[in-house]
Amino acid sequence: MTEMILALDVTEKKKALAITHKCVPYLDAIKLGYPLILSCGLSIAQELEVEDLPLIADFKVADIPNTNRLIAEQVFDAGFSSIICHGFIGKDAVQACVDTSSDYGAACFVVAEMSHPGAAEFFHGGTAERIARLAVECGADGIIAPATRPERVRALRHIVGNRKILSPGIGAQGGDADAIAGLVDGIIVGRAIYDAEKPAAAAKAFAHIRKSNSI
Repeated sequence: MTEMILALDVTEKKKALAITHKCVPYLDAIKLGYPLILSCGLSIAQELEVEDLPLIADFKVADIPNTNRLIAEQVFDAGFSSIICHGFIGKDAVQACVDTSSDYGAACFVVAEMSHPGAAEFFHGGTAERIARLAVECGADGIIAPATRPERVRALRHIVGNRKILSPGIGAQGGDADAIAGLVDGIIVGRAIYDAEKPAAAAKAFAHIRKSNSI
């Protein structure tokens, strides 16, 4: 099954909670990033626990090993079940995130390639492939790869094998859910849902991908 993940990048707590409550029937997880956390604090995770969905901390952690460990500990103590870190920071720094995640019985995903146009400036030319191999070496649970470039996802899938691939860039950035669903384990949708006039209806429109089989 391809999971449906909501990127809840709003900055108002009331709006975040309302959107989540309406969309829950069509979701498998919620990804929280800096916009909401900086506005509401890590405690928002506790308020979302009532919806009984896994929470992914999308902080794209990118620091030295000890700082990464401290960040990950705060994230998991707050109730998150997964964390996302960058891979360009090197093996020791990624390993700190992976090991801390393992200590908490949580998951760690490594950004191999981002979904915006500018990502091609530095993630191409073999860099994303190197990061994907690093993620495997470190024992990460999976990688982040762009729904906006399915051909890149296919290339990275050959490297990570059965490890999970979560794919952002659906909707507002131009990624096609149907084109990518069969290649990945989870699609990440943000503005196409939370900016919609009827978020629940928008989420439902993507929910059919949950019946797709990943390869």
